[in-house]
Amino acid sequence: MPELLTPLWLLGLVGLAGYLLGSVPFGMVVARVMGLGDLRQIGSGNIGATNVMRTGNKLAGALTFLLDAAKGGVAALIALWALGMDAAQVAAVAAFLGHLYPVFLGFRGGKGVATFIGIVLVLAWPVGLAICAIWLLVFKLSRISSLAALVASALSPLMALVLGYPGALVLMVVLTAMIYLRHADNIRRLIAGTESRFDKGA
Repeated sequence: MPELLTPLWLLGLVGLAGYLLGSVPFGMVVARVMGLGDLRQIGSGNIGATNVMRTGNKLAGALTFLLDAAKGGVAALIALWALGMDAAQVAAVAAFLGHLYPVFLGFRGGKGVATFIGIVLVLAWPVGLAICAIWLLVFKLSRISSLAALVASALSPLMALVLGYPGALVLMVVLTAMIYLRHADNIRRLIAGTESRFDKGA
């Protein structure tokens, strides 16, 4: 955890700005622009990239992933550049919460995986690359997006220590805990063996 050097009132403003940026539902925007309908009426009803991919439009899914990752990464990057690591981590957590609980959608948002990856790539890029590699490996073996996300996020604190980013450890633990909270239904389905898989040809 970085030392708090930024005044608390300024951290509050950073948090508010990060939250509002994180609340932008890019998945719904992309789906509407590309004529895919209302994501809340498709598949799992989630607004994230995985559910967008279920529409069969891979470009829309990729765009949603990139935009959801960017809003976490951009929030952290601007705060880091302007104020320092303490503000960057506040902005990161706030943007993440905005994606999970967006004010524009009645606080019903996504599960945070893409936003998490964007944050980690900005604040600890070797850890971010390791997480992406772990996600890809687990997904390749299982074809289950949620399982890949759960394994990759769970290993992020260990990766932070191994790759020399101890200052990001608390952030990784906090974000991972929220990812697990948002994936509670997926975890139950994984245990029951009923979690959905992506077809090989998808």
